[in-house]
Amino acid sequence: MTLALARKYRPTNFASVAVQSHVANTLKGAIARDRVAHGYLLCGPRGTGKTTLARVLAMALNCETLTAARRDGTPTDGEPCGRCSSCQRIWSGSASLDVVEIDAASNRGVDDARDLRERAMYAPSADERYKVYIVDEAHMLTREAWNALLKVLEEPPPRVVFVFATTDPQKIAQAAAPVLSRLQRFDLKRIAPAEIRERLAHVLRQEGVSFEDDALGMIARAADGGLRDALSLTDQVLSLGDTSEVTSERVRTALGLVPEEEFVALLDVIAERRAADVFTHVQALADGGVDFAQVLAGLADVLRAMLAYTLGGTPPEISETLAHALEARRGRFAAPDLLRMLHALLELEPQYRKSGQPQLLLESLLVRFALLDRTVELEDVLRGFDTGDDPPARRAARLDDPKGASAYAAAPRLRDAVVREPAPAPPAVAPASSAPRAPVAPVPARPVAAASAPDAPAPPAPASARDVPARATPSIDALRSGWSAVADAMRQAGRGMVAESVRRVRPHRIADGVLTLVHDPGDDTFSTAVENSRDAVLAAIAHVIGPVKALRLESEGSGAPAASTAGRRLTTADVKSETIERLAQQDPLLAAAVKVLDLELLDS
Repeated sequence: MTLALARKYRPTNFASVAVQSHVANTLKGAIARDRVAHGYLLCGPRGTGKTTLARVLAMALNCETLTAARRDGTPTDGEPCGRCSSCQRIWSGSASLDVVEIDAASNRGVDDARDLRERAMYAPSADERYKVYIVDEAHMLTREAWNALLKVLEEPPPRVVFVFATTDPQKIAQAAAPVLSRLQRFDLKRIAPAEIRERLAHVLRQEGVSFEDDALGMIARAADGGLRDALSLTDQVLSLGDTSEVTSERVRTALGLVPEEEFVALLDVIAERRAADVFTHVQALADGGVDFAQVLAGLADVLRAMLAYTLGGTPPEISETLAHALEARRGRFAAPDLLRMLHALLELEPQYRKSGQPQLLLESLLVRFALLDRTVELEDVLRGFDTGDDPPARRAARLDDPKGASAYAAAPRLRDAVVREPAPAPPAVAPASSAPRAPVAPVPARPVAAASAPDAPAPPAPASARDVPARATPSIDALRSGWSAVADAMRQAGRGMVAESVRRVRPHRIADGVLTLVHDPGDDTFSTAVENSRDAVLAAIAHVIGPVKALRLESEGSGAPAASTAGRRLTTADVKSETIERLAQQDPLLAAAVKVLDLELLDS
């Protein structure tokens, strides 16, 4: 009978154990330097080499060649020869007096543990040999069984080594935490698909079987990090008809995988918002007898790869055919939409496992994706503002762009909101004397027309207040509405640090021409910057809004009028509400967006 590939190509020494070199080198070094521990715990996913390493360790401890070298005092590298009778028996799993393998899943009780403890008291078959007990699925042992083994693990008999292998070390920590301190723990890595492909290619060349790279990639992904599983799946594919070639079609048929073109077709249905076609596609998959759990897993992989392309990256471990298909659809999805779909898939997974109607769940999910509201950037919405004077060329350009069309469609409601709540008009210009002076036109803070012409620069602040014509003192509403424009004017004048400080303070009241500015408690640095640049700030206020005589700065809450929240404990909701109100006072467009779109402040 032909030997299975997973058994035929099981490593016979430490060097041939794939990927786990950090464990193999340590064990090999311990044998070469005669520093073998009495207990080891090998942890890792299934099929990654735990039992293989345990057997290779047992082979090395009892290898006749290494034993003879140790007897003669000859240095060794710790690798078993793999050819002596002892190595052959251990590698093949045949009966051996000194190497015992136990399946803890079926021998998990306290009586089994006591029996193992009693057997460990017997000496090896020869003075230079070791007794090695390999306990697989060790996490299945009961708490009582671990307690029975605790003493022998702490003080084992001479030349006795215990090797425990488990896929779930956390269960051992919960059931018998003291055991972990008696063992040397090694965590094995999940084997990457590229490593699995390389190993499969080597095995198939040894077997004289030709293969397609995409076919090996499909097997590697289905193996989910386990090399043993990959070899078993390869055996399954070779059992299907002709054994001279491994093709993608044969892998798909043997493993029951969903064709990649089906996922591409579902992507097109979602992108083109053809929700009615979802039922036809899903029914075709059901008629083909596919597992809907595989459909969900495959769809998640395709959406993940599509997200990588959308963000400008290259997804790893996908076939060339799928890569070309996704590259051609790079611009059809926005990254936030793909993230929302992936998040919905993750939310559905626990519900799907318990559901008796998986087809209905899949159909409803895909319909939801097809009807998903597309993400529109707030900036694009605000660019849709105008004053009724929208040039046809610009309107056509916006409607030709899908994102621009969505933004423009959302803009009328915002325009109406701004019309209903206009920014306060700036005060009229009042001449200071009869001497003829050139009037300075007032510049309102962020007018509605500026949203459709964002490139218009704010006028620079004058050098000093003496260059500004006399005008009426502005109201507090005008100051609040135009305050962000004051900061913009400071920035245009090359005073970037002062501009940022101006943004961090806000007008509170004006009396007798003295403007009181308040700042958050702890923002003294910004108020100091404004204080040190008082003349420049006064000039910018006069130029943009209207003249004020002097500035006064105080911390919010320091005075009775400004401390609207004094005497009560502020909650997170209060802070967010006050922050939104303050931002809305500074920017009428933002105020309209908050009102119409029901925006929420995520981080204040």
